[in-house]
Amino acid sequence: MKADTLVYEKKNDVVRLAILDSGRLVEFDTFDKSQPVEGNVYLGRLTHKLELSNGGIGFKVNIGDTVEGFLNVNEFDERDVNLSEGQSVVVQVSQEKHAEKGAKLIRNIQLVGTTVVYKPLKMGIDISKRITDSNQLRFCRSTVFANTKGQEGWAVRTDAVQFEAEVISGEMEKLRKIYEEIRMRARSAKAPSLLYFGEDPLFEYIRRYKSTLKKIVTNNHVMESDVRSMTDIDVIYDAKAFETYGLEDQIVEALNCTSSLKSGGKVYIEQTLAGIMIDVDSNALRAGANIYELNNEAALEIARQIRLKNLSGKIIIDFAGNKEYQYMKPVIDLLETELADDPCRSRVLGLSKAGNIEILRQRRRPSLIDMYTIECPTCQGTGRVEK
Repeated sequence: MKADTLVYEKKNDVVRLAILDSGRLVEFDTFDKSQPVEGNVYLGRLTHKLELSNGGIGFKVNIGDTVEGFLNVNEFDERDVNLSEGQSVVVQVSQEKHAEKGAKLIRNIQLVGTTVVYKPLKMGIDISKRITDSNQLRFCRSTVFANTKGQEGWAVRTDAVQFEAEVISGEMEKLRKIYEEIRMRARSAKAPSLLYFGEDPLFEYIRRYKSTLKKIVTNNHVMESDVRSMTDIDVIYDAKAFETYGLEDQIVEALNCTSSLKSGGKVYIEQTLAGIMIDVDSNALRAGANIYELNNEAALEIARQIRLKNLSGKIIIDFAGNKEYQYMKPVIDLLETELADDPCRSRVLGLSKAGNIEILRQRRRPSLIDMYTIECPTCQGTGRVEK
């Protein structure tokens, strides 16, 4: 997905990010820096031991949030079960809290940079699967290997191929220092305590869209200066950026469960606790259009809505017309292409026996509807009223 404009607004601890393409909102995110954001590292206190259904062990962890986080000690190759209630542990947020569920936590700290990811509690070097050129693979592996010290692990990001070896080695040293600072703070801190706040999300979005991004608009002078120092993209200060680009109205529109298509059809999106249900309706199909064109148009809009609304988990799509594989194959291919660069890993599983296309998408951040709304206390989320 491409974008030409990034709008960054910061008010106190709350950051809002809007990604636009030709004035149209294609992605939106909001972060409250007083909350456990993905990537934050805490000194937490284990409060309740849990016996998991798969025979594993988990803990509720107090990290200073209103909802306790969850740590699965058997996940991510962790085998340390010699933990006890009341103990203090260093943990990182791998998935932010969702609905009534607290943040998902891990003990395998990962510090993300532009070119590499530092994994101090792992060993080995992983290379991004998107780096396929043999010379680039060799360069990345040899550069990271030559600058690895002792028992530590690294993951090489796709962007690493665009930088010289000195830049990569410099970032490796920078991430080591950050981890050492985390360790030092943990020794003197009292749980629960924030040890490290991750990189401002603005920079991750700049890296994601840098090939098409033309301007960055911000209401924050400090961020304006920081961005100018790290990129040659045009940076504009605008105290009322969201108002200037009409973003409040676009966000309200994005909260709707219905999206109209140019062909006359509609896409209905229903978010439930069990999964996301999407229906493509062809009832209002305009003259001259056909089901094939409608489904292709709907696939493009659905891919956009998945990222805009940040839909995650199990997504089931009921397209219009014939559900046989030969007719659905082009639609499946189009969805795979549109979601190929999705930072939240998306897998198009194919066509079910019921004729629906199924997608699994990694949950990392709250959905748009979770950011802006709460469940109705009267109908408990059914959206219906008593006769």
